[in-house]
Amino acid sequence: IEGMGGGLVDASRAAVELWLVYVGTIAGIVRGRRGGRPRGEVVRQMYAIGNRSLMFIVVTLGFIGMVMTYEACLQLQRVGIADYSQVGMQYIKLIVTDFGPTLTAMMLATRVGAGIAAEIGSMKVTEQVDALRMSGVLPIDYLIVPRFLASLVMTLVLTTIGGAVMYAAGGLTAQYSFGVNPSLFFDLHLLRTRHLILMLVKALSYGAAIPVVAGFCGLRARGSSEGVGWATTAAVIGSSFAVIVLDFVISAAALFVTGGDL
Repeated sequence: IEGMGGGLVDASRAAVELWLVYVGTIAGIVRGRRGGRPRGEVVRQMYAIGNRSLMFIVVTLGFIGMVMTYEACLQLQRVGIADYSQVGMQYIKLIVTDFGPTLTAMMLATRVGAGIAAEIGSMKVTEQVDALRMSGVLPIDYLIVPRFLASLVMTLVLTTIGGAVMYAAGGLTAQYSFGVNPSLFFDLHLLRTRHLILMLVKALSYGAAIPVVAGFCGLRARGSSEGVGWATTAAVIGSSFAVIVLDFVISAAALFVTGGDL
């Protein structure tokens, strides 16, 4: 009972601290550079999050798109359905509403989340964060806010690029493996504005969650290199879990709003 109670208290305290980091991040955005954010830091973080993740996202989503399209067409062939006219139209809806933003965010959670937690955790255990406070600089404004803003923009950009590559790879696979007409596969007439809005909401939500969770784990690092390792592991797990939970909540809310017609 004592162990369960202690775990519950620790989890509650961590949830409160995570919420305070999120609130502090929003407040830091409102304050602007008055909180001590260095000039040009947002652009530098956009390069670190976006440009350095581009190849990782493109290759991963490209191969996933190839596998998904191949398996879909193969299963239709096995059950004796030779009509592949609906594959491309349904595939683009899945990419826009779910696979594009969610898979991109999962990839960013492993790469970007780990990097943010390791960097901030190293500063925490070497007392650089305390030095920022002594210098009158707010650590959240200096460390998390630039990454938060950069992640919002670049998650949406990478989602768009990754989804396009995923769709193109699936179309080429369908054409060369099953002879599907490209004009039939790349038919966008079932794509609606609500699908694009859902992609936008998911991408921005994931882009906001990853740096906040990773930064929170970095700020909780204790001890030496072992604490940094714990923070990095916790950031990857926490960011990935946040993406999965947000995916479920946003998808359920979208189904409720649209009456199940997505």
